[in-house]
Amino acid sequence: MKYSIINYFKLWLLIAVLFPVGIILNAQNKITSSKELFDYDWKFYLGDNNLASEINFDDANWRTLDLPHDWSIEGNFSPKNPAGNDGAYLPTGIGWYRKTFQMPKESKNKVVIINFEGVYMNSEVFINGKSLGIYPYGYSSFSYNITPYLNFEKENVIAVRVDNSKQKNCRWYSGSGIYRHVWLESKGKVHFDNDGIAITSPSVKNNSATIEVNTTVKNDSDQPKSIQIQTQIFDSKNNKEVKQTSITVKIDGKSEKVLQQNLKVSSPKLWSPESPNLYNVKVSIIDKEEIADQSIQNFGIRSITFSAAEGFKLNGKRMLLNGGCVHHDNGALGAASYDRAEERKVELLKKAGFNAVRTSHNPPSKAFLEACDRLGLLVIDEAFDGWRTKKTDYDYALYFDNWYERDIQAMVKRDRNHPSIIMWSIGNEIIERKEKQAVITARNLAKAVKAIDATRPVTSAMTTWDKDWEIFDPLMAEHDVAGYNYELKRAPEDHKRVPSRVIVQTESYPREAFENWKLVTENKYIIGDFVWTAIDYLGESGIGRWYYSGEVSGEHWERELFPWHGAYCGDIDMMGWRKPISHYRSMLYNDNEKLYLAVKEPNPEPLEIIETKWSVWPTWESWTWPEFKDKKIQVEVYSKYPKVRLYLNDKIIGESETNMNTQFKTTFSVPYSPGQLKAVGLENGNEAESKILKTAGKAAKIVLKADRNTIKANGQDLSYVTLELVDEFGIVVPNADLKAQFNVTGSGSILGTDNANLKDTNSYVLPTRMTWKGKAMAIIKSNRTKGEIILSATVDGLATETLKIKAE
Repeated sequence: MKYSIINYFKLWLLIAVLFPVGIILNAQNKITSSKELFDYDWKFYLGDNNLASEINFDDANWRTLDLPHDWSIEGNFSPKNPAGNDGAYLPTGIGWYRKTFQMPKESKNKVVIINFEGVYMNSEVFINGKSLGIYPYGYSSFSYNITPYLNFEKENVIAVRVDNSKQKNCRWYSGSGIYRHVWLESKGKVHFDNDGIAITSPSVKNNSATIEVNTTVKNDSDQPKSIQIQTQIFDSKNNKEVKQTSITVKIDGKSEKVLQQNLKVSSPKLWSPESPNLYNVKVSIIDKEEIADQSIQNFGIRSITFSAAEGFKLNGKRMLLNGGCVHHDNGALGAASYDRAEERKVELLKKAGFNAVRTSHNPPSKAFLEACDRLGLLVIDEAFDGWRTKKTDYDYALYFDNWYERDIQAMVKRDRNHPSIIMWSIGNEIIERKEKQAVITARNLAKAVKAIDATRPVTSAMTTWDKDWEIFDPLMAEHDVAGYNYELKRAPEDHKRVPSRVIVQTESYPREAFENWKLVTENKYIIGDFVWTAIDYLGESGIGRWYYSGEVSGEHWERELFPWHGAYCGDIDMMGWRKPISHYRSMLYNDNEKLYLAVKEPNPEPLEIIETKWSVWPTWESWTWPEFKDKKIQVEVYSKYPKVRLYLNDKIIGESETNMNTQFKTTFSVPYSPGQLKAVGLENGNEAESKILKTAGKAAKIVLKADRNTIKANGQDLSYVTLELVDEFGIVVPNADLKAQFNVTGSGSILGTDNANLKDTNSYVLPTRMTWKGKAMAIIKSNRTKGEIILSATVDGLATETLKIKAE
C-alpha cells in the first residue's frame, strides 16, 4: 500500500495550535520539518528470503500489519522451541518487514531520517535495496540517514530483516520483531542531532530555577550557515509560555556545534511522584525565513541528591524508594510496546504503592518513561544484563566490546530529559564481577554515561551466592550508588567498613518485605529496596511458583518446568490483579491503606504446598473453600491498626495485636464454614474499618468491566476488559474455571486474551480463554475508523454479556 508523509503535516499544524509561537517567531516563519509515525501498513513475512531487500521484490502475498509487532507472541507454546524456559517456550526465528512509501518533492532538499525505537534483534535495514547497516542490540533506539538513497519521483521501499534465530540470547522473554515505534523525520540541512537536546536544572530553589538547554546542531550543507536558535519554555498544563530566549550563531558547512542557553523560571512547579508537574521546551532552528527543524521536549524541574549521611533527597526532602523491578513485556501482548500498555503498567505500579521502578535489564520504551514522567514514578534506567562474559550462548557478550559505548550512550542521550530517571544502571549480576577487569569495565561504562549526563549517579546490581563479598569493594567504588541483589543484610557491616557508601537493594525476595523495609527505614545510607518483581512476566519460566508434592520439584534454573511459561514472583499478576503481598508491601511504605484480609490456600491433603525461593505462600481474597468444611484454614490480616478483630458469620473468632513486633500482620486459624468473614481494625478499642470476604455460590452471570470505555480511533489505543464470573449476589466465583469465548464487531479487534495462569498454554492471540479464579481478560484495540466497538462474551450455561466501547 502506498503511504505518503504529506498526511502527517497535519501533526505539525496541531502542534502549532497546542503550543503558541508567541512573540519570538514571525508569521512568515514556515515550518519545513516534519515527524511522521511510520507504524502503519507494513508487509510481514515469517521466514528468510535473501531477495526481500530488493526494491522490485513481490511482497503481495505477505501479511499486512501495523507496528508495534511481536511475532513470537503469536506463536504456539512448545518445549521444543529453542528459546526454551527463558523465552517462555515461544518461537523465535527470522522475519522480514517491508513498507512502500512516497516522499513529497518538497523534501528533496531535506535531510530524511528513519528512527527505530526498538527491533529485537540483529536488524538489518535496507532502503531501495541499499543496506544501511546491522544493529545487534534489540533494546536500543537507532536511526539512519536515508537521504542519499531516496527517490522523489517514484515509490521507495524500506525493508528490515530481523534475526532472532540464534538461541538462547536472553534470560527472559524478548519477543521478536519491530516491537516499538518507527518514525520518519524530514529536516532542513541544518538540523538537530538525533536526541541532540539536553535539558538540565543546575539550580533549583523555591522562587526560581535555572534551566540549561544544550543543543547539538548539525550543518549537512556544504556552506556555512547563520542561524537563529529560539527556545521557549511552556507550562504543559496550560500551554502558557513562561520563558523564552534566542541566539544567532554561525556554523560551518559539514560540521556540528553544541550551543548552550540558560533560562530562569520564576516560582517553578517542582516535579515529584506526588506532584508530577511538567514543562516543555520548544527549540527551533530558523534558517533565513524557514524553521528548518523544531523539537518539543517534555521535562521536569527537580533536584536530586544522594549521600550516606542523608540518604536520597528529592527537592530537598528525604524519600525512601519503595521499588519494583519490571521486564519490558506487556503480558498477553508480548513485547509489543503499545503506548497504552506502557501507560497502564505505570498506573498499576502506582496503584500498588510503588514510587520507583527498575527497568530490568535493558532500556525501556519511550512511552513507558513518558508515562513515568506524567504519572510520577521514579526510575532506575538499566542498560545491560551482562558485559563480556556470557550468561547464554548468544547474548550481548558477543557484541559488548564493539557496541557497549554506543549502546549505553544511546540510552542516556535518548532518556536524559526524563525527570523520572534518578539513576543509570550499567549492569546486572555481572558474571566476571570477581575479576580485576570488571573494575576497569565499570569505570569505562561510568565514564561513557557521564560524558552524556553527569547529573545522575551510576549504579549496577551486585550479588554473590558464596562467601565472597568484601572483594567487590573496588568494583563498588566505581559506582556512585552500590546496588545489592538479595544481600541487604550485609549493609550494616559494610557501612562500618565503607561509611561513605550509598546503598540500594536492586533486587529482593518478595517474602522478605518486612526485613528489607526495616533496614531501609532505620539506616539513611540505605535508600530503598526494589523487589523482584513488581509485575509477573513472560519467560524465566517457573520463578516464583509454588507446587504440590508429587509434581516436578526444584527451582526454575535447575530444570524445565513446562507448561509454566512465565514468572509468578510479581506483586501484580499478568491481568493487573494485586496479590496480597502487594497490599502488605504498600502498607509498610504508605499510609493510604491500613487493613487487608486474605486467606492462605490450605494444603490439599494428603498433598502439601511447596514453595520456591522467589515465591510467597499462595494467598487469595476468597472465603470459598467447600472441600475444607470444618477444617482449619489460616486467615491473614495485614494491619496498621494497633489491634484487629476477626468475625465469622458475625461471631468473634478472636483479636490480635498488629504492630512492629508482629510485622504488622497476624494469622487466625479458623475452622472453615461458609458465609461471611470480616476483619476489623480497632483504634482505641473502637471498630474503625472493616474488610469482608463472602462465600460464593454457583456461577450465575458474566460481568464485563473495561478500564476505559472511550479510546482513540488511531489503530493503536487499547481497552483492557476484565471478565468475571459471579454468583446471583455478584460475588466472584473463584473456583469457576470455565471456557470464555470473546467476539468483537465494529471499530476494533481483539488483540489478546489472558487469565494470569502461567500454566495455561492457550495462545494469547486466540479469542478463547479459560477463566482462572473466576476471571479472564480481553484486550481490545481500536482500528482507524471512528465508531462503536461491541465486545460479547459467552460462557456455556450463562447468558451472553456485551460491552460497548467508543472509538473517537
